Amino acid sequence: MNLNCIIIDSNSLQRFTTIKLTKNHPSLNVIGEFSTALEAKKFLQKTAVDLILMDIDLPASNGFELLNIFSTNPDLKTPCAIIVSEDTSHAFKAFEYNVIDYLEKPASENRFNEAISKAILQAKMKENFQDYDGEHIFVKSNLKKRKIYINQIKWIEALGDYVKLITNDKSFVILSTMKAFENELPKGLFLRIHKSYIINLKKVERYDSKFVEIEKMKLPLSRTRKTQLSEALDVIVN
Repeated sequence: MNLNCIIIDSNSLQRFTTIKLTKNHPSLNVIGEFSTALEAKKFLQKTAVDLILMDIDLPASNGFELLNIFSTNPDLKTPCAIIVSEDTSHAFKAFEYNVIDYLEKPASENRFNEAISKAILQAKMKENFQDYDGEHIFVKSNLKKRKIYINQIKWIEALGDYVKLITNDKSFVILSTMKAFENELPKGLFLRIHKSYIINLKKVERYDSKFVEIEKMKLPLSRTRKTQLSEALDVIVN
């Protein structure tokens, strides 16, 4: 996957350094470079990009003010963002804006590539995510084929040689393995959070380090799946 990106930094030498890093990465295509947030904002209002590489401390208008334009203008495509800055004091606030990563200048090539890998992963998840309100699958339960709309599914749980499918108003017991059933579901909308549970990400109300809550039902969350869950929910929200 290739990402069209722009670079925003008031320091021309740093812009050159970042451009050099992007040229060494096969998945990046730089389509613009800017020294101010105002210049970048004018460009972004006319051109969709996949990734913004930017400093936070910019003349006249800082990076956060630029990121705000996507939350106030739903017609604009929200790109991934990676901060590259000498000042790490803004890192906590930056992650409130769902930035992919926060790199301290000068960023090493390895650290830069690590951040780009995260951006590519999120871009792929966004690409796979669609509106499945009209989509459906057929399942065999009690010797009958039943049509189940994707947006009605809340979660799936393992039940020995069967799986139990929980929808908004019914449940169905289906002869299937979890892996086989998981392969029938749309990628990017469902996530296996535990060896015994697959959830519809759009149904999640809250979660912590141990549980995911869907309509007051607490489902166990595997420790190794928490980061993946957080990243997947960020894609759904954005």
